[in-house]
Amino acid sequence: MRALLIALMVLMAAPPAAAVNPQEMLSDPLLELRAREISKGLRCVVCQNQSIDDSDATLARDLRVLVRERLSAGDSDTEVVDYVVSRYGDFVLLKPPFKLATAVLWAGPALFVLLALLAYFAFFRRQRRAPEAPAAAAPPPLSDDERRKLDSLLGEKDQ
Repeated sequence: MRALLIALMVLMAAPPAAAVNPQEMLSDPLLELRAREISKGLRCVVCQNQSIDDSDATLARDLRVLVRERLSAGDSDTEVVDYVVSRYGDFVLLKPPFKLATAVLWAGPALFVLLALLAYFAFFRRQRRAPEAPAAAAPPPLSDDERRKLDSLLGEKDQ
């Protein structure tokens, strides 16, 4: 039982296997290494939370092949990335650059936290300033006639 538990822990700790197929790999180890590094920085537009190097999606495979074709054609790493970005936009980058177009994405979480804090403090500030409601005035005492009527009604219920 202990050996099974250890085997399961080893399997769970193993890094995920890359999705690169042997047919996609370049024969030149240096070019293949460059392709793998580029692929690790490009997002699979289908999976969205994986690099194309880790994704099994068909589009990710097509992008891996495209990266290898561009490298084989003599493009530099930057030219390959620029080519893919020109076709798919900054979204294809796992670490998109800070630009005016992406500023909202980068600053969005901080803005939401700031707005939440402002709303929180404004709410409690108003609560402190709100005038307290006047205490309910005590009802006037019963007249003698009202007291006799009440006693007669209560006396009838007791019987």
